[in-house]
Amino acid sequence: MRFKQLPLIPIVVVLAACSPSNGNEKGGGKGHGPMGGGMPASEVTVMTTSVQSLPVTYEYVGQTAGSREVEVRARVTGILLSRNFKEGEPVKKGQSLFTIDPKPFEAALQRAVADVAAAEARLEQSKRNAARLKPLYAEKAVSQKEHDDAVSAEQIGAADVAAARARLTEARLNLEYTKVEAPVSGVSTRAVPSEGTLVSGPSVLLTTVVQVDPIWVNFGIPDNERARLQKEVEAGRLQLPKNGSVEVALRLADGSIYQHTGRLNFSDVRISTVTGTQEARAELPNKEGLLRPGQFVRVLLRGATRPNAVTVPQRAVLEGPQGKFVYVVDEKSTASPRPVEVGDWAGENWIITSGLKGGEQVIVDGVMKIGPGAPVKVAEKQPEKPVVGKK
Repeated sequence: MRFKQLPLIPIVVVLAACSPSNGNEKGGGKGHGPMGGGMPASEVTVMTTSVQSLPVTYEYVGQTAGSREVEVRARVTGILLSRNFKEGEPVKKGQSLFTIDPKPFEAALQRAVADVAAAEARLEQSKRNAARLKPLYAEKAVSQKEHDDAVSAEQIGAADVAAARARLTEARLNLEYTKVEAPVSGVSTRAVPSEGTLVSGPSVLLTTVVQVDPIWVNFGIPDNERARLQKEVEAGRLQLPKNGSVEVALRLADGSIYQHTGRLNFSDVRISTVTGTQEARAELPNKEGLLRPGQFVRVLLRGATRPNAVTVPQRAVLEGPQGKFVYVVDEKSTASPRPVEVGDWAGENWIITSGLKGGEQVIVDGVMKIGPGAPVKVAEKQPEKPVVGKK
């Protein structure tokens, strides 16, 4: 309701009171209206404002995501022999998901074992030669070159053994990698390649395992709202929970509230140049698997409070040319317009951030019958009617 659209009834009454009154301009006799043609008081309903600490909930649009989404890829190149899991079902960490043909890798392992044996044999031969030449060199029976060659041959043999053993370890790893296992516990997605496909190592995606317990919810806080909240905190009109322990609840697409709550585990210091929001993330338990990655939800942030808050019903707040205002009953029992600043909604009430204090009488019902300065009469509160069937 705009200020310029105030009801015309009080104005008509004022005009009537100012008009000639059949020779009774100087005063009223018995049976006449109030002295000076005053308006009769309109009956209104009021509420007495009070100061209280009010919990505040902020709501944003969010989307769920797996707390871990791991791409499963083969580490070796080979033919995909089998898929060892059912797509879309939970898998455990270490569970076999795919099998790559192991025969080429078994042959490579046997060759590596033989190479180690040959290298060790050559090393032993070099050690024996060096051991034979050592006393002869001490007696000057062999030359310096022969002695140095024997020592060098022993060192080269030791290096060959180390290299052969490294190739053996690599061959064993490659054979183990033919069994592609789940890196984490979670829910599997569809398998990309089918059996019989040549898998060229890590470049081919086999499937993805998504960990859904706990589950993450990503959402963004608009930059302008973030700045407004920061100003309210600095002004003392808003108090955030200690240690940043904001409680997070979810409202699902059907309007119901998710049974578990969580906490914020990430807040980006940057503002997204695409969305103009500060990205944040919450973590919630999901043992029952009710939440799925990619699901849109409403994120409810709880824990902040407004100290010394004053609230009035929404119908008591009117709109005028200078902004929002309410009618307050002053000491003369007249309706006095009071400019106010409003914040968020608290249920069916406005939170008044400026303009009202505790203990004032705000007109709630009957505002359509009054105007600025109109006399009012506060209606007595009617007793509640007893509910039928209850004693």
